[in-house]
Amino acid sequence: MPETAVLQTAEEILEVYGDMVLRTAYAMVKNRADAEDVLQDVFLSLVRTNPTFQSAEHQKAWLLRVTMNRCKSFLRSAWQQKTQGLDEAFPDTSFTPAESGVAEAMAKLPLKYRQVLYLYNVEGYAAGEIAQLLKRPQGTVLSQMARGRKMLKELLEGGQAHAQG
Repeated sequence: MPETAVLQTAEEILEVYGDMVLRTAYAMVKNRADAEDVLQDVFLSLVRTNPTFQSAEHQKAWLLRVTMNRCKSFLRSAWQQKTQGLDEAFPDTSFTPAESGVAEAMAKLPLKYRQVLYLYNVEGYAAGEIAQLLKRPQGTVLSQMARGRKMLKELLEGGQAHAQG
């Protein structure tokens, strides 16, 4: 739900965008506790830097960009690469069996494909907007969307998708 006015306080921003940041982080890191840590980092960054936003859409885009960057840093960390998280269902969400299958298949995709597919399908961004958010050429985003969809289709049909980083 796009807001028309730029929110001023961290509490207001957390109230409106906290769930979006948590869902985005969870889609990337695949673990509720780690997603909550990312959420906390994003909002600490917001409070520390106190950026000025031109619009509500700019504010939302900043939060998504910082969330994606925090997730990438988290996934590259030595700790994360040497540990394995517990598999868990997202406790506050009830999926139909079909949705659960899609969520599980999405979780198996490499991060770069999960990011673009999540932003496009869940957050509703166009390819050009995703390119700006992730600071990638639009052609790269379109290619990643096509490859990600192909891999997702193969996973859902029971085939073996080639997981590449």
